[in-house]
Parts: sequence; structure tokens; C-alpha cells
Amino acid sequence: MSTARPAADGPHRSGFACFVGRPNAGKSTLTNALVGTKVAITSNRPQTTRHTVRGIVHRPDAQLVLVDTPGLHKPRTLLGQRLNDVVRATWAEVDVIGFCLPANEKIGPGDRFIANELAQIKRTPKVAVVTKTDLVERDGLAEQLIAVDRLGREAGFEWAEIVPVSAVSGAQVSLLADLLVPLLPEGPPLYPEGDLTDEPEQVMIAELIREAALEGVRDELPHSIAVVVEEMLPREDRPADRPLLDIHAYLYIERPSQKGIVIGPKGQRLKNVGTTARRHIEALLGTPVFLDLHVKVAKDWQRDPKQLRRLGF
Repeated sequence: MSTARPAADGPHRSGFACFVGRPNAGKSTLTNALVGTKVAITSNRPQTTRHTVRGIVHRPDAQLVLVDTPGLHKPRTLLGQRLNDVVRATWAEVDVIGFCLPANEKIGPGDRFIANELAQIKRTPKVAVVTKTDLVERDGLAEQLIAVDRLGREAGFEWAEIVPVSAVSGAQVSLLADLLVPLLPEGPPLYPEGDLTDEPEQVMIAELIREAALEGVRDELPHSIAVVVEEMLPREDRPADRPLLDIHAYLYIERPSQKGIVIGPKGQRLKNVGTTARRHIEALLGTPVFLDLHVKVAKDWQRDPKQLRRLGF
């Protein structure tokens, strides 16, 4: 493990890095910590991320574009298969791959499956990122670092780096950026200074609504919420110094029985979702928002190619 900081007077580097790992390995939280703002939605439920979100880290010596992929998992639905295809397509195109392995969970069959898949991608450097280090003692972390080193060797490749980080406390997050940058090709910035993501606003807003809808949902509701922003329009008849953006969005679920869970008693749950999502959307857009949410049933949409297409997958 190295701690060398690259010289700012060297060549400028720019390129793409992606984080992979089992669902809920801390990939989205790490992306947000590196970028310094919320570009990827996070939830304590696995498989939260469904879109490839790019977060952009601007530095004097480099521009690091982070591609956040869904967690690779054993697919049980057509949606699951499509998510895995997205992951593999992304791996083929990036300059460096960061494999996220939580410090507080033993390496399991899912991690070995991913390591063996990574071994097929010969030329791309691979960095092991041991996440959630704030949740373990020093001895536990040391054991995990040894296990991660062994995981690479058993899969038949050498890690370019092994870096323990905590996205929550911020420990070693900037060191991780320092270690990823030298693995990028030399080149000018790919995005304008100040851009933090190239994700369309409408997609980011839909993701923020979905994150709010997932928070605190009881266990009987699996990952069967999709959100589509139907319309975003500035409210007419508002003075220029008091703008208001009207956003109309639909939350799609798979079965009528799930409707009551999302809406909650007397509509309270949906109201809370709206309040939370509106706060994040206003922070993202920097403008006051009126958010209109409706819940619709799209029967078994995770298994239906036509509905998956309509919902953006």
C-alpha cells in the first residue's frame, strides 16, 4: 500500500474508473464521498443502483470520472440479467476498476465470483478498496487486508493497490483518489470544470424520489419500485425572483398489494417520501420545487421486456 501523492507539475491525466462489488458493498457512498456531493443514490438495501451514474472528481493534476455500476449478483429476473450486462459492458470500457469489499464482512462466494470475472479483463489495472473500515477494529481490518490480497492471487491477478477507506468518516478517501489518478491515461479534462455528473437531471430526480421511497419500507416490499418523471415545467405566472418548478412523477410497483405499503396509512408515507425527495431535489437544482407523486401498478415489470423498456431499463 502506497501513500505517495502525485506531483501536481506532472502531466494532466483524465479517464474513467468504476467501482464494482457485491450489492451493498458501499460503492455509491464512496462515489459520493469522492465527488463531494450526492450523485449516486444510497440505501441500506442491496441493489439500489440501477443506472450507471458518473461522478466527476476535478483536481489540478487530473480529472477522474467515476462510473457507478449496479452490484453484480445472481440474476433472478430479466431486470437482474440486464443489470449484470450493464456491469460487464462498463468494465470493458474503463481505465481502472475498483473492487469494493466491506471490511466488516467475510469474503464470500459472491466476491470470488466477481474476482474470477475480473481476472478475464487482463489489461485493466484493478484496485481493491476495503470499505466501511469505521465498522471494524484494527485487528479485523488487518485480517481482511490479508484475505483481500489472497483473493486476487487465487483469481490469478495482482492488485495494483489495496486501499482501506471509510466513506462515512472520510478516512483515506483522498488517498484513494491519489492512487487511482496515476493509473489513468494522460490527457486533457473530459468534462467542463464544475460539472459533477453527466447524468440527465430527470434521471437524477427520479433516483432521488426512488431513494426516498426505499427508506424505511418494510421488508415485504422488495426492489420493485421504479420512478419515471413525466414532466418538469417552470410554473407560469411566477415572478422571476420567485420561480417554482412543477415536477410530476409516477412510482411504479409490481402488485396492487404493494400500493398500500408505498402510500401508507392516510397517505402519510407517500407524503413523507415527497417531503424528503423535494428537499434533495431542491438542493440538486437550487430552485424551489412543487413535487406531485402518484403510485401506479405495472404488473411484474421486472420480468416484462416491454415494461422494462418503458421504465428506462
